[in-house]
Amino acid sequence: MRRTIGQGEARTLLVGDVGGTNARFALARMIDGRPLLEHHESFPAETHPTFLDGVRAFVDGCPVKPDGGVLAVAGPITDGAVDLTNSPWRTSETELQTLGLNPVRLINDFEALAWGAALVTGPELASLGGPAEGDPHAAIAVLGPGTGFGVSALVRDSHGNEVAMPSEGGHACFAANDAVEDEILRILRRRYGRVSIERLICGPGLLNLHRALAEIDGRQSHIEDPALITTEALENPNSPCGATLARFCAILGCVAGDIALTTGARGGVYIAGGIAPRILPFLKASPFRERFERKGRYEDYMVAIPTNVILHKHAALLGAARVAFTKEN
Repeated sequence: MRRTIGQGEARTLLVGDVGGTNARFALARMIDGRPLLEHHESFPAETHPTFLDGVRAFVDGCPVKPDGGVLAVAGPITDGAVDLTNSPWRTSETELQTLGLNPVRLINDFEALAWGAALVTGPELASLGGPAEGDPHAAIAVLGPGTGFGVSALVRDSHGNEVAMPSEGGHACFAANDAVEDEILRILRRRYGRVSIERLICGPGLLNLHRALAEIDGRQSHIEDPALITTEALENPNSPCGATLARFCAILGCVAGDIALTTGARGGVYIAGGIAPRILPFLKASPFRERFERKGRYEDYMVAIPTNVILHKHAALLGAARVAFTKEN
């Protein structure tokens, strides 16, 4: 039987992380100043026809009914509403209140990751190069490929103040950095006109990249699933799929470096999303870090910035919980 938390008990709030492919939910409590996540559930977004149905299904199965919370979603929030970028789902804070969630807040998924990254330490991180720690008073950047490509930053000052920056940086223009990438850009421009980072650095982008490289090499490619590219690349790094994934990692490094420069992320750069953990050994051996540091006159600046992959599966939920309980105080 469900129960609603009373005033004399620590509150339990709903937190969510909803992307173009998967929806993740949990109940959150604050214990000794740190969010504790319980009753996790993850399912493909397509399991439910609407966003509201997905949230309702989770809440109905909870042993404790939350009466408020924060949901991180993959898309820009406008007037408390979102139309997810890579999903047919849409929702609003007003709609979610019909489930008894009040207050409830929608935030960008990478904004949540920026808040959560500061809580992820030790074995929950995998280094991609650079020093063990960055400047503790400088901004950190969080970015990464999944169904799409997300970007955010956590801005910090010497007084301990922090603010996470929601962003749609994944839709900034892709910048080619060598002759091969000039050709990739030319090929993708025929199809899309304007070519954003997300057209290359995400799951569907990996397929775009593979087809462009095949055209450059004069080869045929019949692969239709980006997962097959990563599988073959990990099995045979010297294959055409291996070349695609190596180029993917190189471009990711270059983009990560550009975002570090743009946000002043001397505190560190964190790679999130579903792809990086799955290709971690390949990514570590790739040109990622070399391309990250290759910034001309600013190479020394880049060398001092640590780069890490977030391995914690629920970092965005931790960030959403951090926001939820900050709003409670």
